[in-house]
Amino acid sequence: MIGIPHPVWARDLSRQTPQEKVIELGTADNQLVFVPKELSFRNGSLYRLRLSNPSQLKHYFSAKDFADAVWTRKLDVAGVEIKGQIRELELKPGASVEWQFIPLKSGVYALVCTIPGHAEAGMVGQITIGD
Repeated sequence: MIGIPHPVWARDLSRQTPQEKVIELGTADNQLVFVPKELSFRNGSLYRLRLSNPSQLKHYFSAKDFADAVWTRKLDVAGVEIKGQIRELELKPGASVEWQFIPLKSGVYALVCTIPGHAEAGMVGQITIGD
């Protein structure tokens, strides 16, 4: 490929073994937090982000700018694979989902639960993509 000197483009990124990351939306005692509240990823690496909601409240994993900066390989929930662009994930109490993606654009992105009052109570975080 002419004009793209970066070695990441020379290999099939979707064939990597995914690196595992885990995040919980809320806690078992219903604290309004992301655990951990900061995630970091590297451009060009395949990740499997396991999201779970141990609380008795529903929560949103909303990071639109982050979603625009990654290529989604698939979302796996209850034996169903979903492919395409992901904008926001709603996790009901006790729910979990796996999101496989490859970061493509460096930056620092806001993470927030968009349910009224949750962000104001502290349910915010940060996602960093670096080289």
